Amino acid sequence: QVQLVESGGGLVQAGGSLRLSCAASGRIFSNYGMAWFRQAPGKERERVAAISWSGDMTSYADSVKGRFTISRDNAKNTVYLQMNSLKPEDTAVYYCNQDGTWGQGTQVTVSS
Repeated sequence: QVQLVESGGGLVQAGGSLRLSCAASGRIFSNYGMAWFRQAPGKERERVAAISWSGDMTSYADSVKGRFTISRDNAKNTVYLQMNSLKPEDTAVYYCNQDGTWGQGTQVTVSS
């Protein structure tokens, strides 16, 4: 059974950057694609970015294209989300997901 632990959230001003990490354990990490989702208050959870098991394929929500970058280090069993040019509307709890399993989430708050 996989366990996912997110970290790296916090409070940042608009235009700033944050790097989220998600450490996985319990499965062979490199066998699975990974994704980042987010959920803002009163809104549905939405997928932000995804990456293939090898890291050679990525996809992004239109709202974050050109600002966010997903990457992974299979040697460290970790997936990252580099977030640049942050906007107040990026404020949400960010979750990583592997094959239907969720982490506990990390709060990102962007002040205007």
